[in-house]
Amino acid sequence: MRRAIGVSAAGLGTTSPNPPVGCVVLDLSGQVVGEGHHERKGEAHAETQALAAAGSLAEGATAVVTLEPCNHEGRTPPCRQALIDARVGRVVIALTDPTSRGVGGAAALRAAGVSVETGVLADEARVVLGGWLAALETRRPVVTWPYVIGDHGIMALPDEMEEARVMRLNADAVLRGDGSVTEAVPGSHGRGILRLEDLPPGAHVPGVAASLYEGGVRQLVLAGGLDMAEPFLAAGLVDQVLAYVPEGRASRRPGIASPWPLLPPGFAITRAKRVGGYVQIEGQPETSR
Repeated sequence: MRRAIGVSAAGLGTTSPNPPVGCVVLDLSGQVVGEGHHERKGEAHAETQALAAAGSLAEGATAVVTLEPCNHEGRTPPCRQALIDARVGRVVIALTDPTSRGVGGAAALRAAGVSVETGVLADEARVVLGGWLAALETRRPVVTWPYVIGDHGIMALPDEMEEARVMRLNADAVLRGDGSVTEAVPGSHGRGILRLEDLPPGAHVPGVAASLYEGGVRQLVLAGGLDMAEPFLAAGLVDQVLAYVPEGRASRRPGIASPWPLLPPGFAITRAKRVGGYVQIEGQPETSR
């Protein structure tokens, strides 16, 4: 299952509104004979990818998947049927799918005589699937705001920073200070998944969040300074902040020109590390800790 979780993370930033799922197929001797992950909406799901790699070795094998196989026909056939048709003997699942229709994929597999085990390393699977699950529950994207805090106040994280690039790679969309929305990884979701439209400055923030969710965004990065982030903060719609403080000298008297010295009120430090000349401080709302 840990291998499947690791494989699933390759879909972060490209699968929304679908979840990033991974699957590993083990033959009768316990050897990995196939693995796969979901890449984009409308394309093959993780189970189908892994079964294709395993080929005839899937018969009687164990399929380990991070999310319950889907039980409905959409742009792709139901994954539970692909597993049944491949004649796997056992399916191990980390998390049940809250979007399942009807009886669910696990029940359909059991009805077909496949042994099914659920809840395996569920908490670890949430490391990858947590953002998708949280967005599904709140009906809005999970929002991250990165910013640099220095002697001249709070500024947007420069696009050229490697940390900014990595953040975009793992998100679905970026909302910029001018109100424009772009895919975090251009071309990753396919035509029609995101509503790539200009949002007027000062637009009603909950409405913006709901609109982006309906357009397929599950992970959103705010690429702007304090003026842009303040309405999201006031509405309680920021789930994570990443403050970047220049390392500077070992002893100095900084000139703080900010409304708060490090994190917005109501946020607590959850992680700290050094990154390329900065100290990165991660904060989350105190109520979520």
